[in-house]
Amino acid sequence: MSKKLSERIADIFAEGEIIDLTHLIAEDLPAAWPTHMPLQIRVWNYYTEQNDGLHYIQSKMAFQTRWMTMDEHVGTHFDAPTHLIPPSKSGLKNANKWGDVSGDKVPVKQLIGPAAVIDCTSLDGKAENAASPYVLLDFVKAWEKKNGEIQPDDIVVFYSGWDKHYVKGKKGEHFGLTVIKGTTPAWVAPSLETINYLFDKGVRCLATDGASVASADDGIDTHVAGLGKGMVYIEALTHLEKLPPRGAYLVFLPLKIKGSSGAPGRPFAIVPK
Repeated sequence: MSKKLSERIADIFAEGEIIDLTHLIAEDLPAAWPTHMPLQIRVWNYYTEQNDGLHYIQSKMAFQTRWMTMDEHVGTHFDAPTHLIPPSKSGLKNANKWGDVSGDKVPVKQLIGPAAVIDCTSLDGKAENAASPYVLLDFVKAWEKKNGEIQPDDIVVFYSGWDKHYVKGKKGEHFGLTVIKGTTPAWVAPSLETINYLFDKGVRCLATDGASVASADDGIDTHVAGLGKGMVYIEALTHLEKLPPRGAYLVFLPLKIKGSSGAPGRPFAIVPK
């Protein structure tokens, strides 16, 4: 008799290594997109009253809690269709039924699945300033020839090594700010043809260690190509070098925010030992 689902899940966790794929969220890291709301984290209540001359911290009881202001796309996060697709009855450009699917309406199962990890580190830096090197369809088909056909409901992960720029200080500006300023090439991104090919194969979730799945120089079209068909994008992953091309199982659990355009989350992968 076959094992129960709960037993199979238990086996996956027991026999696999858990790899945390999440970036740390902090004010001194490039967690917030440069043109979006900046990340702010403050202490609301502390064990004792504190005053550093700038911030007064009360102490109504002996506990600590903090508050944050942050964009929905801070740190490691996902894009729901509503991020780029307007509501179906809005009359706006690119509006369709997927514009009614906010982050809280995206099924959790769409963010969980076998990871097909495409190593595209060889493409990093091979573009003009402010532009993305593209993962072309031939590149994906060459990967499939070596690693097997991409299957429906696979999560296709683009591993480029871009997470190396998610650091403190001036070097961290390369994660997004210098791209916007037009002084450096951008992260690796799939081409429109690649996105359409993966959709036609049944893929409904794309992921990357880049700042965005969409390209820097054609961000609207490469967002709309997937989100406009009900796909979701997981962005700003880290530690993808620890995943094999095949065999890992990826789990992304976002905050469930009513009406959201996306949300940060805590993704991890289970890699067979």
